Amino acid sequence: MVILASTIALAAASTAAARPQVAGLQVALQARGLYSGPVDGIYGPATARGLRKLQRGAGLAVDGRVGPATRAALGRLGRPAFGARLLRRRAAGWDVSVLQYLLARGGTIVPIDGRFGVRTERALRHFQRTHKLAVDGVAGRQTFRALLLQRARHAPRSVGRTETNRVRSLIDYWATHYGVDKSLVRALGWMESGYHNDLESPAGARGIMQILPMTWSYVELVLIGHPVRPTASGNVRVGVAFMRELLREFEGNTRLALAAWYQGPASVRRVGPFDVTRLFVADVLALRQRFT
Repeated sequence: MVILASTIALAAASTAAARPQVAGLQVALQARGLYSGPVDGIYGPATARGLRKLQRGAGLAVDGRVGPATRAALGRLGRPAFGARLLRRRAAGWDVSVLQYLLARGGTIVPIDGRFGVRTERALRHFQRTHKLAVDGVAGRQTFRALLLQRARHAPRSVGRTETNRVRSLIDYWATHYGVDKSLVRALGWMESGYHNDLESPAGARGIMQILPMTWSYVELVLIGHPVRPTASGNVRVGVAFMRELLREFEGNTRLALAAWYQGPASVRRVGPFDVTRLFVADVLALRQRFT
């Protein structure tokens, strides 16, 4: 049942409101290896080219339109339409990508990948709290409407190919320097920030690796022994050095080291990983397969 048809119809009347649907298309094309640009909601030449390639490969009319047959060809991330269902943890699809884009457009740090994981739920709860909605981590009619009608704090700046390659080079350099698996650090950096170095979480975590100030100070004073400049390279270096220390503390157990990264090593040792921590670890390890 479509639960937001009237709001979506109004939103479609303006170019700005229609852009989130393009973000959904871009995520679905990315998953098929047909688009490598930023998820910015702009239907540019690269997005159009990817869509035409999909249609041609699926034996469809190459018309640049996203109809039912094209959505089916896009697979799981090609449907359902935004507003067609309630969205909660473990959902996946086009509508989840649009939800994530809208959260990001409002200034919230969230991955835009079409999969409703722990970080998306956390971002959604933050949005609901700041907009005085029921804080249940479920996106329904009122949350959809608030998302569509919000004024963008800033456009979500997705990282383009050149910037992505630069960040990967930094990650690979420092991972090699500290003897940490490159694919693990790549996945962790992507999970934490989508390779954005200009992001700061509500808790004060910053940069590509989302490092808290107290963690930065610890790594400088104890692990590295001298100050580290707050650049993209410095942020990655601090993150990799800290991950190496966690792997050492947990005797090479990657799952526990990632749990300690998310929850804190003392807490993991005392009570074990929380359920939300286990989901974070599972997401990073799934991403790791992509970066191997």
